[in-house]
Amino acid sequence: MPPSPLIRRRPAGDPAGLPAGLHPVLRRVYAVRGVTVSGDVSLELRQLLPPAGLAGIQAACKLLAEAIAARRHIVIAGDYDADGATATAVAILGLRALGAAGVGYVVPNRFTMGYGLSPALAEMALAAGAGLLVTVDNGIASLAGVATANRAGLKVLVTDHHLPGGELPAAAAIVNPNQPGCGFASKHLAGVGVMFYVLLALRAHLRDAGWFAARPEPNLAELLDLVALGTVADVVRLDHNNRILVAQGLARIRAGRGRPGVQALLEAAGRPREHAGSADLGFVVGPRLNAAGRLEDMTVGIECLLAPTPETARPIAARLDALNRERRGIEAQMRDEAVQLAAAGTGVGVCLFDAAWHEGVVGLVASRLKEQLHRPVIAFARGSEAGTLKGSGRSIGGLHLRDALAAVDALHPGLILRFGGHAMAAGLTLPEAALPDFSRVFDEECRARLDAAALHQVIETDGELTSEELHIDTARALERAGPWGQGFPEPRFEGEFVIADTRVLGADGRHIKYLLRLPAGGVVEALDFHGSERALAAGGRVRLVYAIGVNRFRGLEALELRIEHLEAVAVGA
Repeated sequence: MPPSPLIRRRPAGDPAGLPAGLHPVLRRVYAVRGVTVSGDVSLELRQLLPPAGLAGIQAACKLLAEAIAARRHIVIAGDYDADGATATAVAILGLRALGAAGVGYVVPNRFTMGYGLSPALAEMALAAGAGLLVTVDNGIASLAGVATANRAGLKVLVTDHHLPGGELPAAAAIVNPNQPGCGFASKHLAGVGVMFYVLLALRAHLRDAGWFAARPEPNLAELLDLVALGTVADVVRLDHNNRILVAQGLARIRAGRGRPGVQALLEAAGRPREHAGSADLGFVVGPRLNAAGRLEDMTVGIECLLAPTPETARPIAARLDALNRERRGIEAQMRDEAVQLAAAGTGVGVCLFDAAWHEGVVGLVASRLKEQLHRPVIAFARGSEAGTLKGSGRSIGGLHLRDALAAVDALHPGLILRFGGHAMAAGLTLPEAALPDFSRVFDEECRARLDAAALHQVIETDGELTSEELHIDTARALERAGPWGQGFPEPRFEGEFVIADTRVLGADGRHIKYLLRLPAGGVVEALDFHGSERALAAGGRVRLVYAIGVNRFRGLEALELRIEHLEAVAVGA
């Protein structure tokens, strides 16, 4: 097991340029994250980067405008995760609002077709009568799928955000902020964000052509709740541009103006929309949507997002909620098994496999083990192709996972059948017989790329809160100041407390609720999710890293701590 994490305070920033009226803790938190002037605090839509900066955007608009004018059937080729599902829904709803006569979609089955625009998915689009094929959240690596469409005379517009390989597909147009030659200032748009930008540009293109002289011009801001959901769920970096998209989407949800499907998913989870935050999108709505793609078919999730009324959305949301409960049960068992497997190893790059594991859940298991071990982890399950394994990996800071897989592939041709992904997450397919060799060379690659410092987990905090700052008003100020997420982390604080009481929560006893004595008197509740293995008894002293929030129950509000890390403090220390 790795050593205990090192707790380190983030370096202070200069808040002098921020509005004086901001809560003092918020001023401090903003400055640490590089928000040091008033303009960076504002998250108004008018501050969005203009679509014109995206390479290929004009060619995309021309393709779409021609298809709309000719009343061609447009087919969206989606993906089976939350980003792909929201991007598919945004494309369908936006194109319909802009006047497209017919818009349908195809989405691959995770277990039989794999990721992206494969030749089989292109054939599905052709069978659906596509006159134009538009990929969302995929396509930049789909050379064979695009070629299949081209041979049939079907033009393809690729909209994606993933890193391209050495060769681009021969699509009629490509919009991807990460493609070579694109000068768009934000490289962190999610797939749904790219599609939303295409719609913004298309609306301007149609406006210039006089398209709206005889029809109303749609308000594309009505799609922002879906853009926010996909952006947060895909864990892309929340730069200023993405924070605007997420903040505006959350504002619509809180005001009751979100899509019926999003609101139904919040209802199914028992979460009030009035206080919805980025954590609700990432840990409540997103997993329920993803459950469809992990266990069944993402069509269920897309139909929930497209549902026109609460009455049609609620039964689908209930189905997704049930799938998510099933997913949690599968994941818990697999996670326990993975912990036992990992305990027997000493590798830096950890590869785990069990013949009974579910292909749709291995990525979650890899993520949990990566957090626990602070090591790059790849979890494998048997694939639908005989004799193959499907792996899903998660990495730590210092190791670009896709680059590491590319290096293994270059040094050992044929060992990996297929791979792709990002710095922190990647997927691959390999022959089952190759797993021992792959595990060995992957570990060697990780050892070569990671030094001792990278293997020592560091938890960064925003320092301690004074007795006056450890107050519900601080929690409310931070809640209103979101969205927080990847690259713009939710504030974390540190401090020592005395445990007044310890209580086990949850049907499986995995969660712990502490009652902590405050330095200035009084007590506060603190929740440690999945903290049963490190539970401490009443009377002891504990050092915590925690976030603060507002616990709302039966109309009452109270301060609540959410524990990220805890360790016992020795008496007299």
